Amino acid sequence: MMAMHRPMTLNHLYLRVADLAASEAFYRRYFGFTGPPEWQGETCVIRDEAGFTLALTPDPAPPAWPDGLHYGFVLDSVADARRLLARFQRDAHPVHESYLEPAFVVFKVRDPDDYLVEVEAGVPTFPPA
Repeated sequence: MMAMHRPMTLNHLYLRVADLAASEAFYRRYFGFTGPPEWQGETCVIRDEAGFTLALTPDPAPPAWPDGLHYGFVLDSVADARRLLARFQRDAHPVHESYLEPAFVVFKVRDPDDYLVEVEAGVPTFPPA
C-alpha cells in the first residue's frame, strides 16, 4: 500500500531590497504581514497570520527580475481584492495588468524594489469576456 503524503507548502519568500524600512512598510501596509520582525543576521523576517514568512535582506543594488516574473497573493473574497485595489489607487500606487469581472479580480503592482506582485480572488470566466 502506498503511503499518503501531505502536499508540500510554500512557506517563505526571500527578497533582496534596497530600502529595508520601505519594503517592510509596503508588505505590512498592503499584504497583512503583522508579526513582529525577527532577525536572522542582517535579514528581517516578518510573518503573516497564516505563518507565511517574508525575508528581506538589505542590498544596495537588488537584482532585476526578468519581465513578467512575479509572485502572488490570493485573497478569500473578490470584495477584499477590490478593497485592496482601491487602496492602491487611493494611495496613487501604479496598478499593472488589472482584469476585473463580477466574480474575479486580478491585478499587479510593483513593490519598492520593482518586484512585480500579483493579487487575485475569485474564479475567472473562460474564455475571458
